[in-house]
Amino acid sequence: MYSFDRDIALEQQARQLFSATVTPNWSVNRNPDGGYLMALMANGVLQHAEKQWITIFTANFVSRCVPGPVSLAVDLLGTSSRFERWQASLEQEGDTKVFALCTLTDNAVEDPETRYEADPPVLASRQDCLEFPAVPGYTIFEQMDVRLDPACTGWLTSGALTDRSEQKGWIRFKDDRPFDMLSLLLAADAFPPPVLASHGMTAWVPTLEMSVNIRQKPSSPWLRCVFRSRFIHNGIVEEDGQVWDENDRLVAVSRQVSQFRKNT
Repeated sequence: MYSFDRDIALEQQARQLFSATVTPNWSVNRNPDGGYLMALMANGVLQHAEKQWITIFTANFVSRCVPGPVSLAVDLLGTSSRFERWQASLEQEGDTKVFALCTLTDNAVEDPETRYEADPPVLASRQDCLEFPAVPGYTIFEQMDVRLDPACTGWLTSGALTDRSEQKGWIRFKDDRPFDMLSLLLAADAFPPPVLASHGMTAWVPTLEMSVNIRQKPSSPWLRCVFRSRFIHNGIVEEDGQVWDENDRLVAVSRQVSQFRKNT
């Protein structure tokens, strides 16, 4: 079993109620990565949903979760001919940590209409990109091979900042696990915040809410990603993401809203 699948495993305690252990293996600054928590919660929804393709997963991060035991409750909100809607609540020591809404559809449904009004990100070769280094407390980079395009690495290497809040590059599992619906939730939250490219390590950017729209299953072991922030106002910053496979297929889009706090 791949480490990711082991770390999102659930044990059913009652109807639509699970227990699980949030592991320290997918942490960012010693906090469990939001995409990892979303994948764990989505796994619970899939255990009971009739429709098995996650179209939209939106999580609100209510309070800080830490590695350790958690409980997960899932509940059906409603169904239509095409969609199923569920809610999920992740609790730790009696407090809600993450609340999520999940929209699912039938993965056998295909619509022939495809139109892209944007191209995949233009990236340097993987050999010319910077592999994100091992950093204490950032264990997600021990599991994921994240390679940043040279255009957005100045904040990490030389201290040179850009006027464009963007992170882009390549990502894969170091243990060669194939990407699927659940791991796309992780990939959409595995890159450094885009504002670090323009502000450096002077900012703390905790996520308030994140939504991932999964379009299709990736067909390659490496994914190409680009994440962009454009507006900082009243201590809030957004992050829009695109995730593509190596065959120029859009596999996910994301929107994240975070706090923006300057370190003092």
